[in-house]
Amino acid sequence: MGHGGESRRTQAFDGELGDAVARAQQGDEAAFAVAYRLVQPGLLAYVRGLVGADAEDVTSDAWLEIARDLGRFKGDGAGFRGWTATIARHRALDHLRRQRVRPRASALEQDVLELPAPHSTHDQAMEAMSTERALALVGRLPRDQAEAVLLRVVVGLDGPAAARVLGKRPGAVRTAAHRGLRRLARQLAADGVTDEVPRTLGEST
Repeated sequence: MGHGGESRRTQAFDGELGDAVARAQQGDEAAFAVAYRLVQPGLLAYVRGLVGADAEDVTSDAWLEIARDLGRFKGDGAGFRGWTATIARHRALDHLRRQRVRPRASALEQDVLELPAPHSTHDQAMEAMSTERALALVGRLPRDQAEAVLLRVVVGLDGPAAARVLGKRPGAVRTAAHRGLRRLARQLAADGVTDEVPRTLGEST
């Protein structure tokens, strides 16, 4: 599917999500369930990339906070995805601190590299992986690259939204995502993985 089709699909997804969130804020429990169904797969995958096997417990804690604070959220569907990702990230970092696991530090040059084009080798590499294997490979990346890839590809945030979640400048997030995807592409090429397998990691189903 071309970039325009992908954009239209994202807009439709966020339109449905935004409508569900608005109704959930009025007390519609069924609407909250819809919002959960739309957001949970990507959110769980993101958290799994941060904390591994404890992802379900951490994500459950995040949803408790999301439900508690839902009335204070202001924004559309895309904004809701960013807001939930921020909450989930805070819960994941709290979990890591409790486990006394220090995030790996990395120095990013402040350059302005852009993410690869929609049909680049890097995107095709991501599409060629099963979700489980993709998350295992992403987990080997430096933390800044792993989080940028997960937020951009799994959660589906744009550059500015991902930057807000991470508390970084958009250029730094684009750089980290670009480098992470490039490293994944090299790894997959070394393993002989083709780009003919349907997309899995970036889908929100």
